[in-house]
Amino acid sequence: MAEGISFEGISSDTDLIVWSREYCRRVRRERGISVRFDLVDWEVSHRAKRRAAAVKRPKLDDAAVGERYDWDSVGGSDGRPLPCTVSLTWDAFSAFDRDAWEATLRHELIHVEQYQRDGTTDHGRSFRKRAAQLDTDIHCPAFTDPKHVLTCTACGDLVARRYQDCKLVEQHEQYRSDCCGASLELG
Repeated sequence: MAEGISFEGISSDTDLIVWSREYCRRVRRERGISVRFDLVDWEVSHRAKRRAAAVKRPKLDDAAVGERYDWDSVGGSDGRPLPCTVSLTWDAFSAFDRDAWEATLRHELIHVEQYQRDGTTDHGRSFRKRAAQLDTDIHCPAFTDPKHVLTCTACGDLVARRYQDCKLVEQHEQYRSDCCGASLELG
């Protein structure tokens, strides 16, 4: 329970932010996440359809995951990381149970931790290692149905979900699956 709000009692953007922020603070204390919450803003999106949450941050051209960023080189930062924003998607929160939402928040905390240390973030090797430590997924689960699903014709595995028409959808016969090298089936 965060500041008197139960997970089941979340009914507004403010409630969602308060509960999620307090959960993240608890994870920081219990799991040793190195995040400065005074440099994190929070918002709720009612438009996002494909991402459960996201960390919005400035793009720093010379930043690389695994290399501590020199925040002193950024004018006006006083050596501190520039602020970032955790954007929570209301529809994902509404579709997920508590365990899935908590896993989503732990996923985003990894991005914040990487960004504040390295100036950027990704889903690479160090992210995967940290995700295993925090018992979360590399990619958050889907919470809306895609317009198109592409599968491998050899083994039937999911290759891609697409929420709008794109080159992969329109020219799927020109692509091959990574799993079997087989053609793609559009469903």
